[in-house]
Amino acid sequence: MIIRKQAFPRAALIGNPSDGYYGKTIAFVFDNYSAQVMLYETPELALVPSLRDQPSFGNVRELVYEVGLYGYYGGIRLLKASIKRFVHYCDEHGILLHDRNFTMRYGTTIPNRLGLAGSSAIITASIRALQEFYDVEIALPELANLILAVETDELGIDAGLQDRVAQAYNVPVFMDFDRTYMEKFGYGIYKELSIPADLNLFVAFRTDLAEGSEILHSRLREDYNNKVPAVLEAVKEWAHLTDVVADAINKGDYSTVESCLRRNFELRCQVCSSTVSIKNRRMVELASSLGAAAKLTGSGGAIIGVYHDEKHFDALKKLFNANAIEIVKPHIVTGGAKQCNW
Repeated sequence: MIIRKQAFPRAALIGNPSDGYYGKTIAFVFDNYSAQVMLYETPELALVPSLRDQPSFGNVRELVYEVGLYGYYGGIRLLKASIKRFVHYCDEHGILLHDRNFTMRYGTTIPNRLGLAGSSAIITASIRALQEFYDVEIALPELANLILAVETDELGIDAGLQDRVAQAYNVPVFMDFDRTYMEKFGYGIYKELSIPADLNLFVAFRTDLAEGSEILHSRLREDYNNKVPAVLEAVKEWAHLTDVVADAINKGDYSTVESCLRRNFELRCQVCSSTVSIKNRRMVELASSLGAAAKLTGSGGAIIGVYHDEKHFDALKKLFNANAIEIVKPHIVTGGAKQCNW
């Protein structure tokens, strides 16, 4: 039997990066790209390297290019960490695992290290494959926590829950990380949200801004832990903006959605200025020059925004492409976590 699972990139519509600081966010996954994991029974346990794990290069320039694209660590570490944490989860919950072995391989089309949760997608697909192989059920809030633990506890990556919740639920989600609730239950208040088709969203990214989310969160967390007033106020306002956007979506008030996206980015620049590069700002400024509201989808390298009609989208595409920026209309996944085979 061959088990095939996939997970998708995440786009944070509003509220990020407050998810790691008891804030609120709205996020969704979209299937324009995907991470895939294949698992099948074999005599020995084996992990098959993918493109980002290659150990040899044609020359030093090729090595430099690969490091710039994928970083110093490939995807095999994600598979190893996923397996290790999954086994720990089962041990902690008294779940007995059979002793059959498997081979696991992965692939991904998600633009790498651009704030689209590409690494989390590989981990999510890996855990789903392991669940099926070992016939283990995990509630979605716990699944999101498990995926996060792979990154924070096993790999030492400072990250928030938002990406993992969106990828675990496989639908647009309103997330309230209320501190009291989190401390009592271990996860936030997650509510499925419908994003209307006539809210015209775009995602744009460039490939020369690769930077892991740990860069942003390590700096922001230090300021948050030190109770820097501007950061604490920003987290509160990001949460408030999330409430406003959720209400505006329900009312079809898309102009308010646009103004909130703009404000979300302004706050980001004010309290995280060192992690908002000139090229990140440039993407938002280019969108703004054509009247489109936009903000970063995650740690950096990609933005999400609202376009008004097809003529507007075509103008954005022309401008972005002239500046080496890709733009897509995200096909939002709404089918739930069970519809994730490929």
